Amino acid sequence: MQEQTYTIEKIQTFHLEHIFECGQCFRWNKQKDGSYTGIFKNNVLNVKEENGKIVFQGICQNNIKQTVEEYFDLNRNYEQIKNKLSKIDTYLETSIQYGNGIRILNQDLWETIISFIISANNNIPRIKGIIEKIAKQYGKPITWKNTTYYTFPTPEELQKATVQDLRNLGLGFRDKRVYETTKIIVNKQLDLEKLKQEKQINKVKEILLTLPGIGPKVADCIMLFSTLKCLEVFPIDVWVKRVMNELYFKLPEENKLKPQQIQKLAAEKYGNLAGIAQQYLFYWFRDGGQSPYLG
Repeated sequence: MQEQTYTIEKIQTFHLEHIFECGQCFRWNKQKDGSYTGIFKNNVLNVKEENGKIVFQGICQNNIKQTVEEYFDLNRNYEQIKNKLSKIDTYLETSIQYGNGIRILNQDLWETIISFIISANNNIPRIKGIIEKIAKQYGKPITWKNTTYYTFPTPEELQKATVQDLRNLGLGFRDKRVYETTKIIVNKQLDLEKLKQEKQINKVKEILLTLPGIGPKVADCIMLFSTLKCLEVFPIDVWVKRVMNELYFKLPEENKLKPQQIQKLAAEKYGNLAGIAQQYLFYWFRDGGQSPYLG
C-alpha cells in the first residue's frame, strides 16, 4: 500500500477535536502539531486542519477519497441537520454551537462491538489503552513514517486469545464477554453482514442484546457509531442522564430518572436525529461548555 493524500476545501462541519473527542472512537490520537492520527480497518491516516483546508494523508487499502468520504460521513448534510435541530430549543441550539464540527463516523461494525463491550464501566484513556494492546497482540502491523501501527484484529485473529490472555491485557470482567462474543461471531451464530442488511431498528437492537456484555446503552452506541448508522437511537450514559435531567426533568434526585423517560422525550423532541442530538448534548455537557441555563 502506498501513501496517499486527499484535501478538502470549504467544508463547514468538520472540526478535529469535536469529531475525535466526543466519545465515539478510541483509536485516534492527537499529535504535537494539533493533527490526529488514527487506525481504522487497514488504514492509517493523519488528519490536520491548515489554512481552512482538511488534509488527509496516510496509508489506505483503497482509494483515499472514497475511504475518507465513507468513514467521515462526508455525503451527509450536517449543516441541514444542525439547522433543523437548532430550532427545537435553546439548549440544543447552544450545544450545537459548542460542538458544531461533530460528524458521526462510519466505523467498522466488528471493531465497534468489541470496543464498546470494553467501554462498559470504563474511562476513555483506559479503553484506548486496552484496545491498543489487543491490536498490538493480535492485529497486523502497518508501518508508516517509521512508526508501526496495528490493525484491530478480525474475529478470526482475536479468537486466538484465551480468556486468560484477555485478562492479562487488562480487560478485567470484560475478558469473558469479549471471548464469548468473538466465538459467536466466528461461528456465524450472529452474521454481521446480515445484521447490516436488517432494516428494522428494534430488530437490530434485539439481536445485539443477545451478545455477552451488551446492554441497551452499549447496543445504542454500536448502532449509532458503526456502519449500522441508526441515527434515531439515543445512548444514555451518566453524562447524558445528567444533562437531560438538568435541562428537562429537573428532578431533585437524578437517580430516580428512568432511561425509558429519557428515551421517550428524546424520540418526541429529536425524532430520527436523536443520535446526533445526543452527541451535541453529551459533548457540550461533559466538556464544560454548559450554558447559563444550567444551574
